[in-house]
Amino acid sequence: MHRSSITITMMVTLILGFASLVKAMRFDLETGATKCITEDIKINAMTIGKYNIVKPVEGFPLSAEDRITVRVTSPLGNNYHYADRKESGNFAFTTGEAGDYMACFWAAKQSPDKSLSINFEWKSGLAAKDWSKVAKKGQVEMMELELKKLYDSVTMVHEEMFNLRAREEMMQHLIRSTNAKMATFSFFSLIICLSVAAMQLWHLKAFFQRKKLI
Repeated sequence: MHRSSITITMMVTLILGFASLVKAMRFDLETGATKCITEDIKINAMTIGKYNIVKPVEGFPLSAEDRITVRVTSPLGNNYHYADRKESGNFAFTTGEAGDYMACFWAAKQSPDKSLSINFEWKSGLAAKDWSKVAKKGQVEMMELELKKLYDSVTMVHEEMFNLRAREEMMQHLIRSTNAKMATFSFFSLIICLSVAAMQLWHLKAFFQRKKLI
C-alpha cells in the first residue's frame, strides 16, 4: 500500500512537471544590445512573467541610466506587453494565438559600456495558475486541490497529445505531397533526357549521312 501511494505521488509529480511550463533564469544584457527569449505557448493559455534588474550592491538604488525596455509579442507580431526604461515589471495575458511568443529586452547605450544582470521568470499553462487562491476561495482540502491539479494536468497532456497528432498528420501530408511532386519531376526529367538523347542521335545520323559516312 505504501509503495502504491509512492508510485501515484511520483506519477502526479511527473505529470505536473511535464504539463507546467516554467522558465526562470538570470542573464546578462550588454548596454546598447538586445536579447530575446521565446516560449512556445498554446492558444487560450494563461501566461505570466516578471523581471527585474539585479542591483550590483544590495540596498543601493540603480542609476537613472540602468533601465531596460521590454516588449512581449505574439507569433503574428501583436504586442502583448511594453515597458520603457523600467527597473522591474510584470505581465499577464491569455494567448490569442498558438506558437512562439517572444520577450525582448533592450538596454540603452552607455559610455563606457556595462553589463546589466536581469532576473526573468516566465510561466505558462498550468504553472501560471494561482493555486493558493483556488484553495482559499473554495475552502477545499489538500487532496481535493491535488486532484484538481491532476485533472488540469491530464487535460493539458491530452490536448498536447492531440496537438502532436495533428502536427504529425500535417508532416505526413507534407511528406506524401513532396514525394508525389518528386516522382512527377523525376518522370518528366527522364522524358526530357530521353528526348534530348533521341534528338542528338537524329542529328548525328543526319550529319553522317550528309558526310556520306554511312
